[in-house]
Amino acid sequence: MAWLRERCTPENPVVRRDELLGFHFEGQRFPLIDNQLGIRKPRGMTATLSILTTYTSDGARAPYEDTVGKDGLLRYKFQGNPKHYTNSSLREAFNRKVPLIWFYGVNQGLYLPFFPVWIVAVEAEHSQVAVALDEAQRHLSSVEGPPSEIERRYSERIVRQRLHQPVFRQRVIQAYDASCAMCRLRHRALLDAAHIIPDSKPEGIPAVSNGLALCKIHHAAFDQNILGIRPDYRIEVRADILAETDGPMLKHGIQEMHNVSLTLPRRRVDRPNPDLLEERYHQFRAAG
Repeated sequence: MAWLRERCTPENPVVRRDELLGFHFEGQRFPLIDNQLGIRKPRGMTATLSILTTYTSDGARAPYEDTVGKDGLLRYKFQGNPKHYTNSSLREAFNRKVPLIWFYGVNQGLYLPFFPVWIVAVEAEHSQVAVALDEAQRHLSSVEGPPSEIERRYSERIVRQRLHQPVFRQRVIQAYDASCAMCRLRHRALLDAAHIIPDSKPEGIPAVSNGLALCKIHHAAFDQNILGIRPDYRIEVRADILAETDGPMLKHGIQEMHNVSLTLPRRRVDRPNPDLLEERYHQFRAAG
């Protein structure tokens, strides 16, 4: 975990699969993930060291499907047979209350690490465990009886802020090759993952096809309906903004974006959903 804190910076928070498999500790090769399985239980240890969620594209599986329980906590499935040694190591992690690392796939061979996380319940009847992302969730899980509505909503917010939003951001930025879809700026620290339809709405799912990699200025302009995106992937600047006279930022950063085509991801499945763009474009036109 200390190595991950140094390795995963705000500029580059993801780690490659070969780095995790080739990790060395005290002069010896000590993989942080299993080469074949999703649960890593190193020889000589009784409890799990890490769990892994494999990357799948939006077209293959709905993002985060069946991962959050009614109590607002994340669930992680057993590895095959419930009696498999990796699943026993999950139970041991629960019994010993030891911290784990969760590697979440954001692209092929790229993972966003979350740590420390804890196993807070073993649900053998469902072949899964409940996972807490921070101390607050650990505390909620230790309270006897089912959580209150306020506690459940609070826990769901932790999951959204601590896992879903960071994963969505990295998946979108990876899909756009770390470049703003409007101005092509390539500084990761200045890029956001903008929702086409806000995640506060039912259709605002955390899928790459509902996202755009935008620099912070164009993200803000998009959210404020200063500029919009037509379903044909062309940018449209609001008429009153085009008529303004101001400094070079307005002229070159906003006005010159008018009628420019978006830079799209290479994979078709990652490109903005035209239906979502059309819905969002109508909002832009209404605001103008």
